[in-house]
Order: sequence, then structure tokens, then C-alpha cells
Amino acid sequence: MVLTDNEYLYENMKEIIDCDEYRDMNFNFYYSDRNIAFNSRYLTNDFKPINVKGKVDEIIAKYQLVLSLHCKQLFPSKLVNSVRCVNIHPGYNPYNRGWFPQVFSIINKLPIGATIHEMDENLDSGNIIVQEKIEILSWETSFDIYNKVQNLEVKLLKQHLHDIIDHSYESIYPKVEGNINLKKDFEALCKIDLDKSITFREAIDYFRAMSFSGYKNAYFIDQEGRKVFIDINLDVVCNDEV
Repeated sequence: MVLTDNEYLYENMKEIIDCDEYRDMNFNFYYSDRNIAFNSRYLTNDFKPINVKGKVDEIIAKYQLVLSLHCKQLFPSKLVNSVRCVNIHPGYNPYNRGWFPQVFSIINKLPIGATIHEMDENLDSGNIIVQEKIEILSWETSFDIYNKVQNLEVKLLKQHLHDIIDHSYESIYPKVEGNINLKKDFEALCKIDLDKSITFREAIDYFRAMSFSGYKNAYFIDQEGRKVFIDINLDVVCNDEV
């Protein structure tokens, strides 16, 4: 069973399994029932909406492995304790688990990357199957980093999917506690305190962390009570062009 609300990962997962290696395996694809965009674009017999919480017993009875590829639903404890559930997470566990890891990694300088891990009852938590870091460059925004992480997730899926299906891997539990960021933590970041004193370095890091193409994140309230959104564009010049 594959659950995903991410178009890029869905399309790439379909390409990965379209080969002789997986020809005899049956993959059932689902997306979250509240995913309106997918309802209008993808609703087919091969890709259907599901409410995980409402279908726990059915999933347990039918599947031995559940893959979560950026699924927007929380898995109930009964499910993760009854069926092997594996999550493809856009972060370097156990750092900045939860909401938008790349945003917080730019700001707090903790590692970012991709992690494939077994799921337990906690958010983005469990034994790590494989993970890899990426470098955050000084001119990259949250959008840039997220795209790099997605590409890394696809690479790790290609390399390790068969072992995950066969359960022929060794997993390890993180040696440190790490940290977690919730939706409310991101929302608290969005409103800019115009009177706060910070360095230019901190300001640039903040704005590039909050800049994600197609989304309005960082904002301030002007004297007329209007919400003014801000993002940032950065352009790097190679040394030989200076």
C-alpha cells in the first residue's frame, strides 16, 4: 500500500516500479480523502482517496507493508503497531522532525536531507533504514532546498525499495533525541516583528527560509493594518565572473 499526497513522488514512484523487478508485485496507491487537488486530477481505480483513521482495520487485514510518501495524515498507533509502516521523510532525522524541515534547518543550522524510516507512534519517528544529508548553499531558498530533498528521496527509493519490500535491511534508532517542529511553530515564524533587532545574516537566512514559490509565508502588518507579504530572490555569481 502506497499513500502519498505529493505529485512529484507519486509520478516517480510509478516510474520506479515500472520495470521487470517489480512486475509481479501489486502496488495499491491512495491519497488523502481531503486532498481536493488530487480528487480533481487523479481520481481513478488505480489511485483512490482514503481516510487512514477510518480504514485502520481494513488496512491491517489487507496489507503487510504500508509506504508513506509525504502522506498528510497521521497514522494511528494501532496501525503502526500492527503493520510494518515505512515513511519517506523530507528531513534528516531526528533533527527538525515535523513541519517543513528545510525551513527550520536554514534558520537553526541543523542537518537537512532525506530519511527512510520505520514508523512508530510519534511524528516522523522510528528506526532509520537509510538517510543522506544535503548541503544548504548560501543562495538557496526553502523552495530550492525542498526540491533537492525530493530528488534525494527519489534516489533513495530507487536504491532501497526492493530491500524495504523484502524487509532485508538493518535499521537503527537515532542515538540522540533531536527536535520537532509543529504547525504552530511555523505559523509563529511567519509574522515579522518589525522592531526586533537582528543581524543582516540572520535576516537573509530568515527570508530565504520563508521563501517558497507559490506560497505567501513571511509577512508584517503595516500602519494601516494591512498584511504585507515578503519573499526573497538570490542570485549567485561565480568567482570567475566577479
